[in-house]
Amino acid sequence: MQNIGEAFHLALSLVLSGEADLYEIVGLSLQVSLSATVLACAIGLPIGALIAVSRFRGRGLVLIVMNALMGLPPVVVGLLVYLYLSRSGPLGFLGLLYTPGAMIFAQTILIVPIVAALSRQVLEDLHAEYAEQFRSLCLTRWQSITTLLWDGRYALLTVGLAGFGRAVAEVGAVIMVGGNIDHLTRVMTTAIALETSKGDLPLALALGIILLVLALGVNAGVQTLRMTAARQAHV
Repeated sequence: MQNIGEAFHLALSLVLSGEADLYEIVGLSLQVSLSATVLACAIGLPIGALIAVSRFRGRGLVLIVMNALMGLPPVVVGLLVYLYLSRSGPLGFLGLLYTPGAMIFAQTILIVPIVAALSRQVLEDLHAEYAEQFRSLCLTRWQSITTLLWDGRYALLTVGLAGFGRAVAEVGAVIMVGGNIDHLTRVMTTAIALETSKGDLPLALALGIILLVLALGVNAGVQTLRMTAARQAHV
């Protein structure tokens, strides 16, 4: 095992040299997490918007459940997805277990509640501001939803980035349904766990550096979009 200084030096060399195996893992991570984020937004944003503009009996309970689901334990999600996709499960005929598709499925389930809950809050605040105008224009619920989604697009992009940040850092669920198979389902988080256990610190640190840069990039993107949204609101 190398000392820390040597391990960091080798890790930086791997990152800068464009080592093929390293960037194959990074590429798969981005593919899985971006796919899951797009699917989660396609499902979660309409749900959040619908709840934001609707008033019905039991709405408070729905909001409690939505907020609680934001903290879904990843290993529980991984277990449930594994059971559904296993040969004896109801979706076993799809043959998705231990494939990137299974990982996208698990990450999507984890992200949808986050996207739905955060977008609901954003759009509900926006709806409260526009509700009187909507009533005066006699807009239908669907027209109100589409208007809110468009007007709140910058804030909703931050919701999407938050979902992506959650997805790309996930390890528990994806290792259960993906199996961490080399050149097939090995992503950054699972590779870091494996390489650390093997004592291959340079590769683990190289992946950790890239993951950290991605996390910082996501946060920078969120802040930039928030400032853009704030400027747009004052135009």
